[in-house]
Amino acid sequence: MATPNNNREKLRRRPVRQRSFTRDIEHVAAETYLITRLTFTLLQYLGIGYRWITRLLALGCYAMLLMPGFLQVAYVYFFSSKVKRSIVYGDQPRNRLDLYLPVDVSEPKPVLIFVTGGAWIIGYKAWGSLLGLQLAERDIIVACIDYRNFPQGTISDMVNDTCQGISFVVNNIASYGGDPNRIYLMGQSAGAHISACALLEQATRESGKGDSVSWSISQLKAYFGLSGGYNLLDLVDHFNNRGLYRSIFLSIMEGEQSLKKFSPEIKIQDPCIKDSIPLLPPIILFHGTADYSIPSIASEQFADALKKAGAKTDLILYDGKTHTDLFLQDPLRGGKEDLFDQVVAILHSNDSEAIAKDATAPPRRRLVPEILLQLARKISPF
Repeated sequence: MATPNNNREKLRRRPVRQRSFTRDIEHVAAETYLITRLTFTLLQYLGIGYRWITRLLALGCYAMLLMPGFLQVAYVYFFSSKVKRSIVYGDQPRNRLDLYLPVDVSEPKPVLIFVTGGAWIIGYKAWGSLLGLQLAERDIIVACIDYRNFPQGTISDMVNDTCQGISFVVNNIASYGGDPNRIYLMGQSAGAHISACALLEQATRESGKGDSVSWSISQLKAYFGLSGGYNLLDLVDHFNNRGLYRSIFLSIMEGEQSLKKFSPEIKIQDPCIKDSIPLLPPIILFHGTADYSIPSIASEQFADALKKAGAKTDLILYDGKTHTDLFLQDPLRGGKEDLFDQVVAILHSNDSEAIAKDATAPPRRRLVPEILLQLARKISPF
């Protein structure tokens, strides 16, 4: 029989649950309204065009072929206690990040800050979940930063969000088991462009040509750019021909007059920021030679510009690899893979115990049958 005290306790708890449920409903309604409004805004920019429509259809087929792997990754992403989702790092929409933690964080672990791609339009922090989960298995903490996409934000908003996300990680990662002296930054595709812009903006600020800073480039051990584009002037027509129309691309980049400002390859050559160059960490660029979304010449030219400016730079090209091979098909295939092994080796450099564990680590598990991977590669819209 229930006692009066128990009844009072139940009554106290019920309003709390009701308020929580109400807040959840309000949050879902607000997010649904926002996404719907932004979708219609985006469609107004895109108009009716066969290029982007065929790309969208190809994207749907591509995702269906890789769905066996995506579902396995999604299950771990949503249900693993080692994935900390949607940590708030700022006060703007999409100022959230996901953390992927190793099983054992009794010792400080190296940290990789990852900025996902998505053509500046469909980027989302969960796109980095496959990389995050696989690196966490190697005792590396991964922080995947979300940022406002177009039309919710333009390139300035994306760069500002990324800077703020990096600041949060470098100043708070120790409380999650990360080593603040071993933090690395990586961007993929559009994320490589955005993070490179953020890196140069931070270097400019630190050299006394901008606002005060809440983090320092010296806190980053290296920067990895994966399949990125760094000279927007060279890419406008290329993107237009592939369905990212010139008008919408210029809207994302805040007009034609801003293309140079947000082109790291051009900015690095500006004599006005020469004092910022020595502040940059080592920069390592990765690119596939069969990449048709952003041709590998983009990384080659950026590497040349960095070297001429005096920055420490390495360029690693992967023969015959496409835009999605390095980031999706190869990781879903499992086994050994050069890009993954090279990144892990850099993050574990000067850690003999970690290097020894890497040498005996089992190959990564295959998540998708080979025939589906080959079909997805053929119809990939990227």
